[in-house]
Amino acid sequence: MTTNVVATPVGRFSAFSLAGIGTPILLLVMLALMILPLPAFVLDILFTFNIALSLLVLLASVYALRPLEFAVFPTVLLIATLLRLALNVASTRVVLLRGHEGTGAAGHVIEAFGDFVIGGNYAVGFVVFMILVIINFVVVTKGAGRVSEVTARFTLDAMPGKQMAIDADLNAGAITQDQARTRREEIGRESDFYGAMDGASKFVRGDAIAGILILFINVIGGFAIGMIYHNLSAAQAAENYVLLTIGDGLVAQVPSLLLSAATAILVTRVSDSQDMGQQVVSQLFASPKGLMVAGCVLLILGLIPGMPNIVFLLLAAGLLGAGYLIKERQSRTPELIEDAPKDDVAPTNAELSWEDVPSVDIIGLQVGYRLIPMVDAGQGGELLARIKGIRKKLSQDIGFLIQPVHIKDNLDLDPNQYRITMLDVPLGEGKVYPGKHLAINPGQSLGKLDGIRTTDPAFGLEAVWIEAHQRDEAQAIGYTVVDASTVIATHLSELLKSHAHDLLGHDEVQHLLDMLAESSPRLVENLVPKTLSLGVVLKVMQNLLEEGIPVRDIRSIAEALAEHAGKSQDPDVLTARVRVSLGRIIYQNINGMEPELAVMALEPKLEQILLQTISGNGSDGIEPGLAEKMMREVNESTRQFEALGKPPVLLVSSSIRQWLARLVRSNQPSLNVLAYEELPAAKKVKVVTTIGS
Repeated sequence: MTTNVVATPVGRFSAFSLAGIGTPILLLVMLALMILPLPAFVLDILFTFNIALSLLVLLASVYALRPLEFAVFPTVLLIATLLRLALNVASTRVVLLRGHEGTGAAGHVIEAFGDFVIGGNYAVGFVVFMILVIINFVVVTKGAGRVSEVTARFTLDAMPGKQMAIDADLNAGAITQDQARTRREEIGRESDFYGAMDGASKFVRGDAIAGILILFINVIGGFAIGMIYHNLSAAQAAENYVLLTIGDGLVAQVPSLLLSAATAILVTRVSDSQDMGQQVVSQLFASPKGLMVAGCVLLILGLIPGMPNIVFLLLAAGLLGAGYLIKERQSRTPELIEDAPKDDVAPTNAELSWEDVPSVDIIGLQVGYRLIPMVDAGQGGELLARIKGIRKKLSQDIGFLIQPVHIKDNLDLDPNQYRITMLDVPLGEGKVYPGKHLAINPGQSLGKLDGIRTTDPAFGLEAVWIEAHQRDEAQAIGYTVVDASTVIATHLSELLKSHAHDLLGHDEVQHLLDMLAESSPRLVENLVPKTLSLGVVLKVMQNLLEEGIPVRDIRSIAEALAEHAGKSQDPDVLTARVRVSLGRIIYQNINGMEPELAVMALEPKLEQILLQTISGNGSDGIEPGLAEKMMREVNESTRQFEALGKPPVLLVSSSIRQWLARLVRSNQPSLNVLAYEELPAAKKVKVVTTIGS
């Protein structure tokens, strides 16, 4: 038992050590290459390892399905470049110190490239080296660097659009939160990768330049050392030092060219489910026409006298044969499709399902194309954060969770226009100007402003769209100045607040009851469904919200319903009893902590007429003239209350409260109609105005 316990950590430690110390060891090796003199056989091993590493990197680039699958490439490229430069320093030291001994002084790898590859001719070697450098530096490296630069810029420019697409899919329910988080992380990694590739391509470019400079420095230094210190002739010095230097340069340029090719392949790749070889075969040889036309051209060239006829005719036959085989394979494909079931051939004939019915957005915000940056956090847009804050604040204030707002662009709208919808029905719309500010006149401004005259969409006040530099001037003369995002957010907030009763549904009420059941299980158990149905509870809570009363105190609401449900199942009657239980909250929302409430009241005779009308005892109902006079006095009194900075309150009998509240709501939404029983006993009432006197 003890052995197993000890062995497990050791095994883990060993695996961790091997996985984690590879890069530090490689960096230490590179440092040693630059400082310590190395024997020739060690250089042979390191040069061979450098070539093998370059081949591995190239093959990994070829077989990667997506560039992000080889995201460590920029780091690998830097390490490989540093290793190659360190090898140049080490080989230069050996060549200059021992070059007088012959072409084998720096190891067999350099000797092989100097003698076998270029035939021992340093002039040929110099030309071959320069051609490799030109191919690497001018063609591959320069092209890869340009592609990296453009791809990095385009990737960064496309990030906001991609993030908006993710948000749109998330709001539409097409993806989950985890999927959205994964896609956002992938976009971030993609931008980091291409940004790093833009810089990594400069490593390869600098390496190519360093190779040229090192070649000339070694040649000049070798001539000087050989002729001055070792008394060699010019021909002997050239044979030894120049061949070794060129062999050293070729050994370094071959891995450099491989890494440059790997860089170019990776930055020009397009994400696909196939590796590069499969993509080339499936795309380059997909059409038989190209192969057959190319074969015909080679066939014609092969028939011209003086041309290498055999070579051209063999290639022409191969291309024509490949084109014929591909054409035959494609011609057999329709037969297989015709034999397949018709449901697979013509999916358009499939039966409709419920998935074909589009869902309705509970809350929607449609924006014109000029307003898209306002809802894109990547472009500095603050509207998404504002909307989230609005949902949180409203949910806390009214007592239930406000549904998410589905934001999408609408090309049918004016470019600067937005539209707020509920259940796909427009609630309100407006026009804003990004970059400008809306100066709202609260009625006490001391001057005028130059700008676009408009009306505040949330409160209907006079307003002016001004430039940003006019903000201080507008505030100085009494205007309230807000930005475009705040205008939309405030408009949305007011509409959601006034339509909160439409947002409350069975699921929300059930969730509130479930939360209450955690602390008062017996209360909820006796209320729903034993005493009241969920629909009646929903209607009562909607009635409360319609008059601006929050449903946060779900316990008091449930207790009032449980107490009076045995007497009546009418939602309006139950709402009146619940309002009495919530009297303290109603008073608090209207008058705060003030001990006295100024109200307007109905003349007793008028109140009696209204009571008879509602109860059905009145023969002809309320007279039109009397109703008009009453509404005129109510409107006038409401304006007087608002002018004094007091909340307008109409105090009436509970029997007519709900009917009268619905009557005046359309003309005076700010007027609070209260019943006598709803006022807390500790608060005082002061009748300021009597309606109908």
